[in-house]
This record gives sequence, structure tokens and C-alpha cells, in this order.
Amino acid sequence: MNESPQRLGKGMIYVAWLLLLGLLFLFFNHFLKKQDNPNQEPITQYQQDGTREVRLRRSPSGHYVASGMINGQPVVFLLDTGATVVSIPDHVARRLNLERGTPMLASTANGTITTHSTELASVTLGGIELHRVRASINPHMQSDEILLGMSFLKHLEFTQRGDTLILRQSS
Repeated sequence: MNESPQRLGKGMIYVAWLLLLGLLFLFFNHFLKKQDNPNQEPITQYQQDGTREVRLRRSPSGHYVASGMINGQPVVFLLDTGATVVSIPDHVARRLNLERGTPMLASTANGTITTHSTELASVTLGGIELHRVRASINPHMQSDEILLGMSFLKHLEFTQRGDTLILRQSS
């Protein structure tokens, strides 16, 4: 009879340890995601002349990663001034229900590949929103991040100061 309460006590200790480990996992997982994307909720400042200004912090990897939206659906962007158009991984394009347009050849760091043209009804980053943005669907991209290329960025003024990138959209 003495073994049953002892066994119950040990079981409760194991359950407590498992709960603690689970909570620690969730905390550190959230912390790591926050580090990879320090701009999960980009803040917009509105100037008196109607200009919108979004400030992005550089990630520890040295890139500017930010949460945004395509056609009203949440996505994660990696800003890439070397990309001619917004480049979307095929699996993300399917999730966003994007129309696969004309096949095109694209030159990448890994050589020439075939992508498909598409047009995005809207692209939003903080308070900056553009409509009818040219993009490509890239079947060779494995990540979930969308390369936010010059078809979006060319409409903005941007300045880098230290670890901050300032994007401005005039009214």
C-alpha cells in the first residue's frame, strides 16, 4: 500500500517536468522565430505630408525579414534589392491561390531556371500597400520566405542607417 502513493508522487513529478519542458520549448521556439524575423509587426509612422514610413530592424543573419501580406493573406518577406520581381516559392503560391501565368526564364545564382509570371492584387508591408505588383512563382525555392524584389521596392524610397532600414512611400 505504501508503493501506490509513492508511485503517484513520482508520476506527478514526471508530468510536471514534461509540462515544464513543453513550456520551455514553446518559449524558446517563439524567441528564435522573433530573432529570425524581428519585424513581425512592422510599425508605420505617418508624416504630415501623407508619407508613410516603415522602419525595419536587421535580423542577426544580416537580412531584413518582415511579416506582411499578399492579397490579404499573411506572409514573410525577405527584402532583396537584387531580385527584379517579387519571387514566391511554388508551395507558398499554391497556399495563396496565385494564378500561374506565362513561363519565363530567370537567371539566379544557381543558373537559369523556369518560373511563372503572376500579378499580385496587393502587397502590404506595415502601412505601405501597393496594388498590381509583378511577381514570379519559383518552383526551385524551398523556404517559406518571399523575396520582396524591385517590382515592389522601386516604388519606395529606402535608406539604411546602421541596423535599420527605413522605407518611405509618398502619398
